[in-house]
Amino acid sequence: MPTYRVNEAGVAKARELIDAGRHDDTTEWSHAAPSAQQENEEIERHGYDGYGAWHLAIDPDAGEETKARYRFPYGDFHKVYRSALIHAKQRAAQNDHLEIERVADELLQRLDTRRG
Repeated sequence: MPTYRVNEAGVAKARELIDAGRHDDTTEWSHAAPSAQQENEEIERHGYDGYGAWHLAIDPDAGEETKARYRFPYGDFHKVYRSALIHAKQRAAQNDHLEIERVADELLQRLDTRRG
């Protein structure tokens, strides 16, 4: 099983978006997750660093200029989705990615505190 590491840039961006109120706490992630075309458009606009900032983890074994490098998405390139954070936390827990589970939980708590 691959060992992922926390994507600090992604976590920082998620915190900023949550603090700015740019989040959705009702839409299911299955309805909000970006399509492959939307992902490609994000890469064209902002490069792989910009694309990667929408993910909580990095797979250090994957190539730097690939989508496979970035794991555990939390948003649609516009806002954070509560459902995506729940999904990331559950998937991380199931696969023993403890640090990823921890940051997903921290962001989920931050979002829940923010929304009251």
